[in-house]
Amino acid sequence: MDRLESMSVLIAVVEAGSLSAAARRLGMPLATVSRKIGELEAHLKTRLLHRTTRQLALTETGQSYVAACRRILEEVGEAERAATGEYASPKGDLVVTAPVVFGRLHVVPVIAEFLAAYPEIDIRLVLADRFMHLMEEHVDVAIRIGTLPDSTLVATGIGTIRRVVCASPAYLTGHRAPAKPADLTAHRCITFEGIESAREWGFGSGKSALTVSIHSRLVVNTADAAIAAALLGVGLTRVLSYQVADAVRDKSLRVVLDRFEPAPLPIHLVHRGQAPLPLKLRAFLDFVTPRLRLRMDGEEGGRRRRG
Repeated sequence: MDRLESMSVLIAVVEAGSLSAAARRLGMPLATVSRKIGELEAHLKTRLLHRTTRQLALTETGQSYVAACRRILEEVGEAERAATGEYASPKGDLVVTAPVVFGRLHVVPVIAEFLAAYPEIDIRLVLADRFMHLMEEHVDVAIRIGTLPDSTLVATGIGTIRRVVCASPAYLTGHRAPAKPADLTAHRCITFEGIESAREWGFGSGKSALTVSIHSRLVVNTADAAIAAALLGVGLTRVLSYQVADAVRDKSLRVVLDRFEPAPLPIHLVHRGQAPLPLKLRAFLDFVTPRLRLRMDGEEGGRRRRG
C-alpha cells in the first residue's frame, strides 16, 4: 500500500463529500477509491469514515488522522518543491483564478507579460464568477472582488471598483432616466445575480445608505449577459464599472444614478501564505501586484476625467 497516495485519496473523499465524487475528481475508478480507504483502515486497525447510502462523515479518530494527513502531505510537497529548485529559481506551475470579465480585461494582459519575463513558469488561469477554495481546488493565487471574510489567507489590496447602474440610450429615450434611486420602481431592471439581489438594490453608504425595491424583468448569471441585454434596450442593469468601461466610453451605454453609488468594492490578491513562499509564487506576486494596481488606478482616473 502506498500510504501517501492513500492519504491523498482519503482527503479527496472528505473534501468531495462522497467516494463517487472523489473518484470523479481524481479520475480514478470508484472501486479503487473504496479499496484504498479500506486498506488504510485495515492498516490502522480503526474506522476512519462512517458510510451510509446518503452521507459520509469522519469518525473522531478520522478527524484527527485527516488533520495529520494534511500536515504530512503539505510537508512532503514543500520538500519536493525545495528539491526540484522552486525555492532556488522561479520555475514550475501556478494555478490562478479570477472573475471572468476582470480576468479577460486585466489579468490576461498582465499574465502575458509575466510569461514573457519568466519562461520557466507555466500558468493555468481559471476564470469563474465564484469563490474557488484555494486548498481544495489547488489554487495558488485568487483575485477576489468584495469584502473578504476572516480567514488564514494572506490578502494584498490592489484597488477598488465601483458598482454602476447603466442602460442604453435607446432605453433611456423611451423611459425617463432615473434621477434618484426611488425612481427605479418605474423601470425595467436586469439583475446579474453574482453581485445583486433580484428584488432590491442598495445605494449610498453609512448614514446615507438606502435600499429600493426593483422589478427584475430579466435575471442572469453572468455579467456579459446582463450587459448584452442592456445594450439591446431591455432595461437598466447594475454591474461593476470595469465591465462596461468600453461601452460607456463609446456611448452605447450611459451611467445613471452615479451620485448615489454604494461604497466601492475592494479588490485583493489572495494566497495561502505558506512558508517558505515558493519563488515562483513570490515572483508572480511581485510582478502582477503593481501592474494590476496601475490598471485599477487607470480605471479610476478614467472615471475622474469623464466626470
